[in-house]
Amino acid sequence: MNQAQAYNAYKQNEVYTASKVKLVVMLYDGAIKNLKLAEVAINEKNIEKTNEHIKKAQDIIIEFMNTLNFEQGGQIANDLYKLYDYLYYRLIRANIDKDIEAVGEVRRFLEELRDAWAQL
Repeated sequence: MNQAQAYNAYKQNEVYTASKVKLVVMLYDGAIKNLKLAEVAINEKNIEKTNEHIKKAQDIIIEFMNTLNFEQGGQIANDLYKLYDYLYYRLIRANIDKDIEAVGEVRRFLEELRDAWAQL
């Protein structure tokens, strides 16, 4: 087993054994990482990479939207859904316009949410 395979096995095991809260934090980390990479790609004027990284962050936001429990979460779930919907829309516009400020805005929102989850 080479080093890359060992790392992938470790990361896969980390996901399989993580608590639900840890999984949410890991998803936020993934979205934030991809938005940082999108910011770099925008600065480098790399349209393909910008699109790739923004779409990955959008996929994670969609996952958050799809897994909200409105029965248990009540108003908080409704408010989170509206926030995620706004963030998703901002990323659509950011991708079309290659708008680094919009990407940064979404990243900062996700960083705040991630930090809140990490404290649980």
